[in-house]
Amino acid sequence: MLERIEEILRDYKGDNDIAVTRETTFESLELDSLDTVELVMNLEEEFEITIEIDDGIKTIGDLMRIIESAQG
Repeated sequence: MLERIEEILRDYKGDNDIAVTRETTFESLELDSLDTVELVMNLEEEFEITIEIDDGIKTIGDLMRIIESAQG
């Protein structure tokens, strides 16, 4: 899943050099709230889930936990 999220981020940002870990923050990726919403929409489509955006999503790991939970 981490690799797929990284690929989606690379496509979104247009930067093939982006590398992420579970600890990578959205702030370190220079994603503002609009970017985050658009990224989440892309992830929802990719993983066929619904993600509730809240202030608790700070890192890629947070996002992965939400995706894993939504997939059941």
